[in-house]
Amino acid sequence: MPSASLAVVRRAHHPDMVRVAALSAAITLNLAALVFALRPLAPQIAEVLKSPPPTIMDVIAQPPPPPPPPPIVLKPLPKAIPVTAPVHIPVVQHESPPVINTPPTTEPTHNPVPATPPVVAPPPTIAPGVVSLAYRSSPLHFPTQALRQHMQGTVLLRVLVDESGKPVEVIIDHSSGYPLLDKSAREQVMASWQFQPAVIDGRNVKAWAQVPVTFVLQDM
Repeated sequence: MPSASLAVVRRAHHPDMVRVAALSAAITLNLAALVFALRPLAPQIAEVLKSPPPTIMDVIAQPPPPPPPPPIVLKPLPKAIPVTAPVHIPVVQHESPPVINTPPTTEPTHNPVPATPPVVAPPPTIAPGVVSLAYRSSPLHFPTQALRQHMQGTVLLRVLVDESGKPVEVIIDHSSGYPLLDKSAREQVMASWQFQPAVIDGRNVKAWAQVPVTFVLQDM
C-alpha cells in the first residue's frame, strides 16, 4: 500500500516592521518631551554658572575726626622805646656874695633878761661798756661732786661791780659745758669776790667787768 508523506513548509523569521515602527515612535516622543522639559532650565543653569561668587565685605567704622587745633592768639609786639641821646645841661656856678661878719649890736632895754646859766651834765654813775678790773679777793673752791666726776672747764662771767668793788649782778656769758661748774662759779663770785672799782673823773663808779673762772683738776 502506497504511503503518502506530508511536507511541512517552514517560513523564514523576519522582524515585525510595525512593532519596530511603534517602538521608534515611542522613543522619539520621549526624547522630544525630555528636550522640551529641559529647555526652560538651560538659561537659568547657564546664568548660575556665569554669575561670580558673592563677595563678603567687612564694614569698618570710620574713626572720629581729630579735635580742631586751639585758636592762635596773636599778641602785639612790644613797642620799641626810642633811645634818646643824653642831653648835657651846662652847669652855671653862681658866685655867692661874700659874708661879712659884723659883731652883734645890743640895744639897751628897759627890762633886761637874765642870762641862762650853762647846763652842767652830771657825772656818769656807770662806766660805759665792759672794762677790765683788778681783783682784791678771788677765792675759788672746786665743787666736790665735779671733782668726783672729773669735770673741768672755764666759765666766762659778766659781773656788775659797784662803787665799793662788790659784785651786785653776775651773768653767764659762756658756759663751761657743765651746769654744775657754771652755777658754782656764779655763786662763789657773788658771795666772796672783791674787785677794784672803776674810776671816772676821780670818783668810783659802777662798771661791768668780764671775769673768767677756770676749774682745772691738776691745780687742785
